Amino acid sequence: MSNSVNIKFKWGLSTSDPEQKPVLFVGQTAHIAALSWQDVRCKLEPRVTEEVWRRAVSVMEGGEVCEVWPRGVALGALPPRRSRHAAPARSHALSKLVRTSLRSAASEFVVLVCRKRDVLSSAVGVARAVPLYSASSGPAPLAHGNHHDAACATPRTLTVEIQLVQDDGVEDDEDLDPAEPILRDGVLSSEDLKTIQDVADATRLAARITDTPANIMDVDAFIQEAINLAKELEIPPPTIIRGEELKARGMGGLYGVGKAAARPPALVALSYRPPSASQTVAWVGKGIVYDTGGLSLKAPKSMCGMKYDCGGAAAVLGAFSAVVRARPSVALHAVLCLAENAIGPLATRPDDIHQLYSGRTVEINNTDAEGRLVLADGVVFAQRDLKADTIVDVATLTGAQGIATGKYHAAVVSNCGSLEASCVRAGRISGDLTHPLPFAPELHFYEFSSAVADMKNSVADRENAQSSCAGLFVLSHLGFDFPGRWLHVDMAAPSRCGDRATGYGVALLAVLFGGSTDSRLLRALAPHK
Repeated sequence: MSNSVNIKFKWGLSTSDPEQKPVLFVGQTAHIAALSWQDVRCKLEPRVTEEVWRRAVSVMEGGEVCEVWPRGVALGALPPRRSRHAAPARSHALSKLVRTSLRSAASEFVVLVCRKRDVLSSAVGVARAVPLYSASSGPAPLAHGNHHDAACATPRTLTVEIQLVQDDGVEDDEDLDPAEPILRDGVLSSEDLKTIQDVADATRLAARITDTPANIMDVDAFIQEAINLAKELEIPPPTIIRGEELKARGMGGLYGVGKAAARPPALVALSYRPPSASQTVAWVGKGIVYDTGGLSLKAPKSMCGMKYDCGGAAAVLGAFSAVVRARPSVALHAVLCLAENAIGPLATRPDDIHQLYSGRTVEINNTDAEGRLVLADGVVFAQRDLKADTIVDVATLTGAQGIATGKYHAAVVSNCGSLEASCVRAGRISGDLTHPLPFAPELHFYEFSSAVADMKNSVADRENAQSSCAGLFVLSHLGFDFPGRWLHVDMAAPSRCGDRATGYGVALLAVLFGGSTDSRLLRALAPHK
C-alpha cells in the first residue's frame, strides 16, 4: 500500500484560492521578503490582503512557520545562517518545515522561493517530506468519530511552484562555477523541470523501497523493482546471478550472507551503454533487505529498523533511474547486492571461512559485519565483469558512521583525492551531505589480520577508525593498487530520519556524475575541479 500523493513541480505561480487549496510559502526570510505583492497575490486573494501579507513577512523567524490564513496560508522561514559544512539550500530544515506544515488536503501547494543554484536540493527536500509508503488503513484507533480518513483513500496532489529569486551573491558558494550562466538566468526550462522532477521522483522511489518492510520488500520484490525500472527506461533486462549460481561463480561473500534465508540472495546489474562511451562507471549498493545480525544476533532493540539496511541499493537504483533519464555519455551500471541476513540451518557461523569473488579468503568473526562481504563481491564484479574504471559503493554499513560524522553527513573514503573532494562538494550542492574519513590502509588494515585466512571480516579494535576500516575491507578485494577510482559512501545514519527513509544518495550521485549527462542543470551543478 502507499499514500497516493503525487508531487508535481512547476515554474511560476498559478491562481488558486487558499480556502480550497492551502498554500505554504517556504524559503529564506530575505528571499520571501523580496517578493512583491504582484508576485504572490494570485495565491492569496481574496483571503489575504497585502497589508496582512506584509505584516506576516515582517514577523517571520528562521526555522519557524507563521500562520497567515487559518489552515489556508502559511509562511515557512529557513534559518538565516549556515555553516560551511551544511548545504546552502538548508534542505534539511526545509524538509522539516514542509513535513510539519502540510494540511493533507486533496489539492495543496508549496511555493518554493529560492535561488536557481539551490533549486534541485530544495526540490528534493520537499520530496523527502512526503513519503510514498504507508500501510495505514484509516484513522488512528483513538481518533474521534467513525468517519473514514479520506486523506488515505483519496488521491492527493501536491503542486510545488518554484519562484526563483535573484542570486544576490551574499553567500558565496565555492562549490559552483560563479561564471556558470544557467545558474544565474532566473529561468527554469522544461528540461530543467524534468531533471528536478526525475531526481525528486527517484528520491521518493528509493525511500519507498527502504520504508517497505521485508515481508513485502524481500529479495524477490527488490529484483522485480529492478526489472520494472529496466522496462521503464527501455534498456536491456538486468543481469541476475542468484542462489547456487553465486556459489558456482565464486561469489562466496554474497552467497554466504544470504544462503540461510527463504529467498536466495542475488546480484542484479542494470546497464546503460551509450555507443560512444569511453568511460565506465559502476555504482554498487548494499541491499540487505533485513539484517538480524545472523548468528551474531542483534539485540531486540537494535534489530528494529533493520529493513533500512537495503538503503544503499535503493539509492543506487533511484540514482540510476534519474541519471539514465538524463542520458549520460558514460557507460553506467547499477549493481545491487541483495540478500537477507537470516538465521537457519544454513547460516554462516563465526569461524567459517568464505572465498570471495576476488579469490581472497575471509574468516568470519562477526556475522553482523555482512555488508562489506556482499559489497566486496559487488565491486569486484563491477571491475572484472563490467570493466568499470570508476566504482562507487553505497551502503548503510556501520553504526560507527553516525558517531564519526553524525546523522546528516555520510562518511566517505576514497583512493582518489579529487573524487573525494568532488563528493564533498556534490553533497553540499545536492543536500546529501558527506564528510571524508581517513584513508590510510597502512595504519588501519591490520585490524583484519587472520591466522588462518587472508583476513577477518570485522576489526580487532572497534575504537580504531571503524568506519574507515570497513571501507578499506571493500577496497582490499579490488586491491590497494587498483588503478581506477574508488569511492565508498557509508550512509547508515542519513538514510533515515526518525521512522522514515530519506532516499539519501540519489541526489548525491546525480549531482556528482551530472557533468556527464545531457541535463544542462545537472551539468551546471556538477562540482568543478
